[in-house]
Amino acid sequence: MNMKGMAIALAVIICATTIQGFSVFKRGRCLCIGPLAKAVKMADIETVSILHRSYSCDKVEVIVTLKAQKRQRCLDPNSKQGRLIQAIAEKKSLRQGNM
Repeated sequence: MNMKGMAIALAVIICATTIQGFSVFKRGRCLCIGPLAKAVKMADIETVSILHRSYSCDKVEVIVTLKAQKRQRCLDPNSKQGRLIQAIAEKKSLRQGNM
């Protein structure tokens, strides 16, 4: 094998090992995009969904569905209400797990 062939083979091997380390889907495919609400009226909340960190999104998301409009809003998980909702959901899941 000549020098040019060896250089090409080496370049292909380096590219293959480098590309193999990249993920196909990049992080950041979160549902909550844009500004997050600090709080919503507790009486207006119908359901709550808490999405923990995952491969596709590297942050915790708190999504509430409102009764009247059947619209979803994203709460800031670090706000006072966001932390309260997460704590209530954690207690509820612990109680259901013990039964």
